[in-house]
Amino acid sequence: MQGAKVTYRLSKTIVLIGLMGAGKTAVGRLLAQALGVDFIDSDEEIIKAANASIPEIFERDGEAFFRQKETQILDRLLDGPPCVLSTGGGAYMAAQNRKLISQKAVALWLRADLDILWERVRHKDTRPLLRVADPKAKLTALLNARTPLYAKAELMVDAEAELTLEQMTAKTVKTLLDNPISGVVKD
Repeated sequence: MQGAKVTYRLSKTIVLIGLMGAGKTAVGRLLAQALGVDFIDSDEEIIKAANASIPEIFERDGEAFFRQKETQILDRLLDGPPCVLSTGGGAYMAAQNRKLISQKAVALWLRADLDILWERVRHKDTRPLLRVADPKAKLTALLNARTPLYAKAELMVDAEAELTLEQMTAKTVKTLLDNPISGVVKD
């Protein structure tokens, strides 16, 4: 006989941060499903608002414009009902965004090492910041530069190459339940 399905209650949004390839979208979708809340990808919201892809926005308007829109959309989304919110890899770099997240939500860093990240992003051409002569060197530089700021997140879950998406999601749920600051409780 199967037990009753576990349900959860969120008192605030869980904001997934981390470098491209960390699993923010893939884990985020499953996490939202497990928690019974909506999944929102801030990059997708920017694409809708701008009616252009992120590479097009970067090319047409520049990174500074993109970051400004990112902050506006993040602020709007954080005023909505609690959900799982995946952010772009650079969103947490802005002090204003970190402040918004800490005031209205909880940041959860999906931490992955360079080997995992590179394996996941090396064949994708949708990453404007990796459209350079040596994308692995650029990814390494981004990881080194961003890690100290990602480390300011209230919560962190380590990615492991051998974990399936389902296992990584279960590990993330456990981290949320083990840390009252997350605002996640079992019903």
